[in-house]
Amino acid sequence: MAGINKVILVGNLGKDPEVRHLEGGISVANFTLATNEYYKDKQGTRVERTEWHNIAAWRGLAEMADKYLKKGQQVYVEGKIRTRQYQDKDNQTRYITEIIAEEITMLGGRPQLQGGQSTQVTESGAPETPQTFRQEPELDQLPF
Repeated sequence: MAGINKVILVGNLGKDPEVRHLEGGISVANFTLATNEYYKDKQGTRVERTEWHNIAAWRGLAEMADKYLKKGQQVYVEGKIRTRQYQDKDNQTRYITEIIAEEITMLGGRPQLQGGQSTQVTESGAPETPQTFRQEPELDQLPF
């Protein structure tokens, strides 16, 4: 049986997505997502623990994140966890663990544009507030 690599997070964006355009016109958006956990310590004091997650969204999902997601916004992110290594400027090997987003759903109301207007754009031009975006699988990821 194959393994399962599935992550589901609901949290708030720690910053606006940063989008880079790679060779071949491929886009990638990176942002952080904060999830909060609450518990009571031995003294009965309520404690909040915040965990920060690095999120990467690719291609069309990156473009949607760039267009609609803003710092502080609550989102649902579904994807897979991946750890990669890279060389820093001092030639030291570093590791980063990130969530590769496959689906992003905006929660907590409509996103706002500058000037306080709500976004109402769809590919067909019909007025509608976008809510869920999905990454379509690449040809080499299809099961057949």
